[in-house]
Amino acid sequence: MKLTVNGTEHDVDVEDDMPLLWVLRDELNLKGTKYGCGVAQCGACTVHLDGQAVRSCQVAAIDASGARITTIEGLAQQDAMQAVQEAWIEHQVAQCGYCQSGQIMQAASLLAERQDPSDDDIDNAMGGNLCRCGTYPRIRAAIHTAAQKLQGT
Repeated sequence: MKLTVNGTEHDVDVEDDMPLLWVLRDELNLKGTKYGCGVAQCGACTVHLDGQAVRSCQVAAIDASGARITTIEGLAQQDAMQAVQEAWIEHQVAQCGYCQSGQIMQAASLLAERQDPSDDDIDNAMGGNLCRCGTYPRIRAAIHTAAQKLQGT
């Protein structure tokens, strides 16, 4: 099947029901997307499918065929990633760092939908992305800062 990942079309020979997460990590060697729980509860495996944040552990490869898939590696080419990265560093969000690719992908999706998210918007959008280190206040602050950077304020 053909998958378009980060703007590049790939021919992959996998079972239709193989989770997209494993296609990305094992077949395409894109290791930025992490395995966390395998049941779409933690958000470590978050990627964008046609611009929407999804849990790649629960998306079958066949269901991603024909869609635009963006991983953390591909997000780096976009303004949102730069703003979120800078804000993450400024607020020292990362501790262990394991959840960060999923957190950043979810935050970028939120910022694409809402240019100036409220605390409630952030909490609702990010609530399914778990951080074992508990840096939620820093994550919220970083998203507000990234929104300001994207707005040029």
